[in-house]
Parts: sequence; C-alpha cells; structure tokens
Amino acid sequence: EVTLDLAERRRIRSAIRELQRQELERDEETLASKRFRPERSSRRQDDKENWPQSRHLEEEQQAALAALSEQLEAITSVEELTKLLRAAGEYEERKLIRAAIRKLRAEEIEAATLAGNVQSCR
Repeated sequence: EVTLDLAERRRIRSAIRELQRQELERDEETLASKRFRPERSSRRQDDKENWPQSRHLEEEQQAALAALSEQLEAITSVEELTKLLRAAGEYEERKLIRAAIRKLRAEEIEAATLAGNVQSCR
C-alpha cells in the first residue's frame, strides 16, 4: 500500500533490510554447513576396495626404483645418464637419474680440483 507518513516508510524500509539480513545469514549458514559436510560419495568405498591393489602397485614401483638405483650406480658416463633421463617417463625415475648425474658431476669436479691441487704443488 502507499503511505505518505515518512516515519512509517522508514519503519517499512528498516523491516525490509532486517528481513534481507536474516535471509543472508540463513544462506551463509546453509552454505557453511554444506561446505563442511562429510563426504558421502562412493569414492571412499572405492578407495577401500582398491587399497590392496594400489598398495601392490606401490610396492612394485618401489622395487623398480630400487633396481634402477642399482643400475644407475654402475653407470659412470653423464651422457648415458642423460639419455636415460630423456627416455624416462615417471617423475621418480627422472628424480633418481638427475641425482645420479649431480653425483657424477660432483665427483668429476672433485677429481679436477684434486688434480689442480697436485699440479700446483709440483
């Protein structure tokens, strides 16, 4: 309805603002409760069912990485390691190969430093 009384208009506007504020609070509470609701999907069940299989795959991967690590220790050429690095597909494999390359380069630098020290002593 239309009213000409300014005080009544102010009361109506403040009542409308209060209702809007309450509605926003309810929406925020609803959103917060949804945000922190525990997961109810079947994914957790799938994880439980697939756990032994994933555990087995992880053990296989660890064994393969251990074998690769032994193989890398036998290689003494940075070029060979670089070829292996380019051919490697898995992150963990590349990580091991890069570590082996760093180790070889450090050994080369140490050997060169020792050779330089021996030369300077003579």
